[in-house]
Amino acid sequence: MRAVIAGAGASGLLCAGGLAEAGHDVVVIEKNERVGKKLFITGKGRCNLTNACDVRVFLENVVSNPKFMNSSVYGFSPSDTVGFFESLGVKLKVERGNRVFPVSDKSGDIVKALERYATRSGANIRLNERAISVKTENGRVESVVTDRGEYPCDVMVVATGGVTYSSTGSTGDGYAIAKKAGHTVKPPTAGLVPLLAKGVDGLAGLSLKNVGVSLVVDGKSVASQFGEMLFTHTGVSGPVVLTASSLAGKYFDEKGATKGKAVLEIDLKPALNAETLDARLVREISSAPKSAVRTMLFTLMPKSLAPCVLNQSGIDGDKKCCDVSKKERESIAKAIKALSFVVTGKDRADLGIITQGGVDVSEIDPKTMESRLVGGLYFIGEVLDVDALTGGFNLQIAFSTAKAVVRDLS
Repeated sequence: MRAVIAGAGASGLLCAGGLAEAGHDVVVIEKNERVGKKLFITGKGRCNLTNACDVRVFLENVVSNPKFMNSSVYGFSPSDTVGFFESLGVKLKVERGNRVFPVSDKSGDIVKALERYATRSGANIRLNERAISVKTENGRVESVVTDRGEYPCDVMVVATGGVTYSSTGSTGDGYAIAKKAGHTVKPPTAGLVPLLAKGVDGLAGLSLKNVGVSLVVDGKSVASQFGEMLFTHTGVSGPVVLTASSLAGKYFDEKGATKGKAVLEIDLKPALNAETLDARLVREISSAPKSAVRTMLFTLMPKSLAPCVLNQSGIDGDKKCCDVSKKERESIAKAIKALSFVVTGKDRADLGIITQGGVDVSEIDPKTMESRLVGGLYFIGEVLDVDALTGGFNLQIAFSTAKAVVRDLS
């Protein structure tokens, strides 16, 4: 059987090696000058290739269409991924949050292992060539058209990725192929992406740890997280913000703008309830009654945040602590527990870690990844409308869906 795979990333290379091992004639079409270009930069160059969790936990971390992943992830689980790479000679380690990395901390080791696996199995990788479309006859794949020619084949596997990190070649080519073949494509937007926000002037570079963050849209909390965040020149970022951006994906339109009034509320003191925080404020005020309220706040938070708290609570920062009323103290506490910034949308797509949206999974067989519309046409990895949170889950989606194709054709 002749198979053409579009894309030599994580899913494409694993699929190529597996199909070639099964004795098929495999050609991989890659638009870049080298394979695994996006894989090189994942995990800040260290490559968090999976998460050492059970399948149930994995599925809990899939944001879009987790049920679609049931069959493929049980067929090739996180532990199978670990075993696979170890069989290729890559030594692995598990870090905080069950994140799995190569011991070398070099994503290049993962890329090289996948490339060796594909080529040694017999796959032919063609670089600097872009897949454009698939030709069909009687409802089945007949050939793949590229910018260099045409490849007669029985199977085409689309593994071209999404739209984030476009400099690595992720420019939505797979969506065009899918649409030409009659598939529905959910509008792709950036996921796990920083948010644009107002009122952050002077806060760029400020990092907060152990804070609670809630994204509130039209008065309803749609995503809540606890952990670390970071202010940027244009808004907010960091682990809790990136996660919130994906969990609340449906509250942003195709261009990344918010649907409705969106506010990011930051609880600067999540370990303190209202009563305990009030007691803390009373203690701080009593210890320095002649000090300005602004100075008192410096003991509770980074100096650059004090003006924001004062502005939100409506209190003059020069006011002496001894003159602060109970009502004003309550206003300060309220601002500390829910410091608010208006969110206007997602930051540009290139800053997103993954893509939300893609080929409609209702048109794909979840056991095999084969199109329900065109025989012999398969879609794997980020091109599908499936995405997950950070922690190695998105690469696991790539590997599990790739293996589903290999099982079906072996």
